[in-house]
Amino acid sequence: MKFYTIKTPSIIQRVFSSYRWRFYSVTKEIYLTFDDGPTPEITTFVLNELKKHQAKATFFCIGKNVKKHPTIYERIKKEGHSVGNHTYNHLNGFRTNNINYIENIQQAEKLIESNLFRPPYGRLKSSQARSIIGKGYKIIMWDILSGDFDTTITPEKCLKNVLDKTTNGSIVVMHDSEKAKDKIFYTLPKILSYYQEKGYLFKAIS
Repeated sequence: MKFYTIKTPSIIQRVFSSYRWRFYSVTKEIYLTFDDGPTPEITTFVLNELKKHQAKATFFCIGKNVKKHPTIYERIKKEGHSVGNHTYNHLNGFRTNNINYIENIQQAEKLIESNLFRPPYGRLKSSQARSIIGKGYKIIMWDILSGDFDTTITPEKCLKNVLDKTTNGSIVVMHDSEKAKDKIFYTLPKILSYYQEKGYLFKAIS
């Protein structure tokens, strides 16, 4: 059984205030983000659904996947979505020395033009964060974790996680990966429809 919190506790957001956890706006808006792609079929499905709903999102891409699937990556950008660096090899910052971690980000940087960065697993040493911010990156975390990566929960539970906790300005994490496929296919159309009916806009992180 995996342990994680669906909604990031406010104390965590305050302690790590140099990271972006959510946005604050008087207008109704939600920031969907997709980690770990681009992945054939799944990223394409996500893009098609976003297009149907005239919604924008942010894709935190793994460098090696961009290299494998450049056409999908170019489509993400062409359709007006934002992209971010998610390292080249999906490294866990806690388990990687600082030099190798920064070099891996820089390797991804050759393929991903963005000043947005999200650490895989949300795991990042403070020393790594200082280096990353010093290089001009904005570290984007999240307010809502959908749980779509969790193979022990149902698609229905994943949908409930998002609908129960997402509020105005939330940054929601989903994954355009094989592991999340069944949950993405089930939840994404419903999330888009549900919030659009309530007057929300889906925006990309600039």
